[in-house]
Amino acid sequence: MRWRPTFACGALALALAACGGTAAGGAASSGSAASGSAAGATARVPDGDWTRFDYDAQRSGAGPSSTGISAGNVGRLRARVVHLNGTVDSAAIQLHAIKVRGHVRDVVIATTIYGQTIALDPATGTKLWEFTPHDLGAYKGTSNITQASPVADPDRRYIYAATPDGWIHKLSVTTGSQVWAAQVTSDPGQEKIGGSLNLSGRDVIAVVGGHNGDNPPYVGHVALIDRSSGRFRSVWNANCSNRHHLLTPPSSCPATYSAIWARAGVVVEPRSGRLLFATGNGPFNGSTNWGDSVIELPPDASHVLHHWTPTDEARLYANDGDLGSSSPALLPGGLAAQAGKVGVISLLDLTRLNPPNAQLGGELQNIGTPGSGQVLTQPAVWRSGSRTYMFVANDSGTWGYYLGTDRRLHVAWRDGNAGSSPVVAGGLLYVYDPGGTLNVLAPRSGRVLRGLSMGRGHWSSPIVVGGRVIVSTGNGNDNTTSGSLYIFHLPGR
Repeated sequence: MRWRPTFACGALALALAACGGTAAGGAASSGSAASGSAAGATARVPDGDWTRFDYDAQRSGAGPSSTGISAGNVGRLRARVVHLNGTVDSAAIQLHAIKVRGHVRDVVIATTIYGQTIALDPATGTKLWEFTPHDLGAYKGTSNITQASPVADPDRRYIYAATPDGWIHKLSVTTGSQVWAAQVTSDPGQEKIGGSLNLSGRDVIAVVGGHNGDNPPYVGHVALIDRSSGRFRSVWNANCSNRHHLLTPPSSCPATYSAIWARAGVVVEPRSGRLLFATGNGPFNGSTNWGDSVIELPPDASHVLHHWTPTDEARLYANDGDLGSSSPALLPGGLAAQAGKVGVISLLDLTRLNPPNAQLGGELQNIGTPGSGQVLTQPAVWRSGSRTYMFVANDSGTWGYYLGTDRRLHVAWRDGNAGSSPVVAGGLLYVYDPGGTLNVLAPRSGRVLRGLSMGRGHWSSPIVVGGRVIVSTGNGNDNTTSGSLYIFHLPGR
């Protein structure tokens, strides 16, 4: 493994010289910006952290139960627009009440497609710091991008972010200075960090696939990095899975493809800590090559525990029908739902997945996706009383499903508005339509309570915390170098 040395970077000026990045303040902001920090905002609005894509390690998409925003006051939300020197084609995160620049404030952090990680005060839109990769000029404006959301360390002092040159960076929350960096691909020109970062125990979890266009050679893989040292603890390759290290170069494996590229990356199963994810188009043999499969690994990612591979995996591979365009959605009772590109959601019993072999099939149920369209987003799972709902959005609409007492999924409602990955927070469902609208729905009925106009986008998804809904605009595949962050906020927030 190659890794960059650890620097004891304290002040922002030291970060410029020693940490391979630059930090800067002052972002352009428009709209009804509040004065002062988040600490001085309306005290009665509950606030907190949103530390990673889809809120938790299991990628439920179910955020805090109370956000200050309700069906009764959603009409009072106003827009604060922050203009960025990059496109954020992912989700932001937030840490509450962090002391930065001498003031305690909320800190929102997002990573652009070219690996600039930017920290903002959401109460004012002020840029607090920016980490800029030292080699930004080598790929800025090209198709070599990342669409991974960052993740916050449990100690709330550090965050982890990806850059298109194939590195994961540990950064200070207060200054943006770099602590360490670890490279998770030996060929970033062919292999892309697309899925969002996650944490489990002592590890940062990164996933790697191919760039837009699926140009070989590349091999999808999962990398576990020790949060303290930045050293690899494990690598699992979706092809040549008997080789437990980075493939250098990827072409050293005779098989290629099998990208791990879904928005959610790896899902961490509660209690067991097992790692669950899906792979994209690629060869499958049930022993060393694992294309178009749901894979379950132990917490150390050392080997395949179980898999589910659909009976038509060869057809998926031949027709660009990636199963792994989405990650599994965990449901109660040991169940999981897996959507993909072919318009079907498969319900799986995690206790009855196949051991490592070439066996195919074994799902409990197949049910249609919204409009029978492909799903490139992550479902949200929400429990209300005794009923569990799952919300799925794609270009054809947003549908609500519920898990019945028969342990099968049923359609609860249908909405025709397109959407990226939905989230539920404070009893409301938030779905960003990449056409330029953030829709707020009643999750039990699907009734649209309000549509908030904003810019066009791609894979962005909202976070909802502290009386604010935060979502970015822009399409990473356009290779643009600017974008916006919309902060829809209650008065005083």
